[in-house]
Amino acid sequence: MSENKKYRYPIQLSMVRFLINAESIRKNPIPFHKRYFDRFGDSFSLKIGRSKYVMLSRDNDVAEYILQKNQKNFQKSELQTKFISKYLGKGLLTANGEFWLKQRRLIQPAFHKQKMNQLVKNMQHTIIDELKDLPENSEVATFPMMNDLAFNVVARSLFHIGAIEAKMNRLKVVIHDVQSFLIKEIRVPHKAWWYKLSGQVAKHQKMALETDAIINEIIENRRESGEKHNDLLDMLLETRYEDTGEAMPTQQLIDEIKILFIAGHETSANALTFTLHLLGNHPDIQQKVLDEITEIESQTDDIVEQLQKMPYINAVINESMRLYPPAWITDRENIDDDEFLGYKIKTGTLIGVSFFELHRNPKYWENPTEFNPERFLGDRKKESFKYFYPFGAGPRMCIGLGFAMYEMCLAISYIVKKYRVIAHKKEIEFNPLVTLKPLGATVTFSKR
Repeated sequence: MSENKKYRYPIQLSMVRFLINAESIRKNPIPFHKRYFDRFGDSFSLKIGRSKYVMLSRDNDVAEYILQKNQKNFQKSELQTKFISKYLGKGLLTANGEFWLKQRRLIQPAFHKQKMNQLVKNMQHTIIDELKDLPENSEVATFPMMNDLAFNVVARSLFHIGAIEAKMNRLKVVIHDVQSFLIKEIRVPHKAWWYKLSGQVAKHQKMALETDAIINEIIENRRESGEKHNDLLDMLLETRYEDTGEAMPTQQLIDEIKILFIAGHETSANALTFTLHLLGNHPDIQQKVLDEITEIESQTDDIVEQLQKMPYINAVINESMRLYPPAWITDRENIDDDEFLGYKIKTGTLIGVSFFELHRNPKYWENPTEFNPERFLGDRKKESFKYFYPFGAGPRMCIGLGFAMYEMCLAISYIVKKYRVIAHKKEIEFNPLVTLKPLGATVTFSKR
C-alpha cells in the first residue's frame, strides 16, 4: 500500500506554491494562513520531502483533539523544544513527557489562586508606580509603555525588590534580542549554516548565559540573606519534588524563571496594548468599564474583592485576546500514528493550530472581526469559551493565567479610572513572533 493511500490528510498545498510564498511567510505567516484557509477550508496540509507532513488548522475539533481529548499522543514540536530551549533552557514551556509533568506538578501550587492573592498588593503598587505619570494630551506609543509595565510587574512579583533595576533592564534587552534572533532561526531554517558560521548563534547563546548569571546572582543573594519576601522566588525556592523531597536544582530554577519572564511579561504587554487600542476606538465600551469600576469601588476597598467583581473588564480583556491572541499559534507532533475527523496521520506530523484564525472563524463567531465584549457575559460566555484559547487548553494550559488576568484587570481599571483613552488608528498592525506583537499602536491619555 502506498504512503499516500495509507495516510489521509486535508487538502494538500503544493510545495511549489509554498516556496513561491516563502519570503512573505517569513515576514508574516498570518495572511498566508488566511488565504489558504479561505481557499481549502478549516484545515490544509503540506508534504515536505518524501515523508514529512505539516498540517495547519483553524478547526476547533482539531484543537480539542490534540490539546485535550488525545493529548497524550501529542507533544510539543522541535520548533519549541529544540530552538527555544537552546536559549531558554528546559522548563515548562519547552519540556515534554514525564519531565514536563514533574515540573508542572512542582510549580503549579505556587500559582494557586490563594498564592496569587498574596501578590496582588505588590502588583497593584507596581502598576500605580509605573502609570502615575502617564504623558497627557499627546500621542504616545503604547507598546513600549505596556512592555515596561508588564516586565516590572513580573520582576517585582518574582523578586519583590526594585533595587536591581540595572540588572532588570539588561535582562529586558537580552530577552528581546534573543527572541528576535530565535524567530529568524525558525522562519529561515535554510540559513542555519550562515547563522552558525557568522557567529550569530554563539553570540546569542552567550547572551542567554548572561541571563543565567543575572538570575543566579539574585537567587544566591536570596539564599544567603535568609530573608522572606512572600514573592514568587520564595514560593519556587520552597517547592519540593513529591518523590524525593528535594528542592529544584539551581539551573532548573533559572530555566523556569527565564520562561516566566518571557511568557509572563510579553503576552500581557501585547494584550494590554491591543486592549487600549480597542477601548480607544470604542468610547461607549470604555464608559461601561468606568461605570463598573465606580460601582465596585463603592462596594469595597479590598483589592482582591474588587478583582472578583469585574465581569465587564474581564469580558473586555477576553474579547481583546479573542481578536488578538498573544499566543497566536501552537503546534504539536504525534508520537504514534493517529486517526481523527476522517484524517489518518503519520507519526511525527507537525500540526499547527492558528488561534488567531480559530478566534475569527465565522463557523464559531458571529461577526467575528467585531469587538464585542458581550460575547463573554451572561449566557453567551459559556458558548464563547468553547472556542477560546488565549492561554492554550488541556494539561498544558498556561500556568500563569490567573496572574495575567489580575495584572491586566488592575492596569486597565487604573488607566480608565484616571484617563480617557483615545486611539489614533482604526486598524492596528502586528508582527506574529513567538507572541503576537502589536506595531505602531498609539493613544492619547486625557485626564478625566
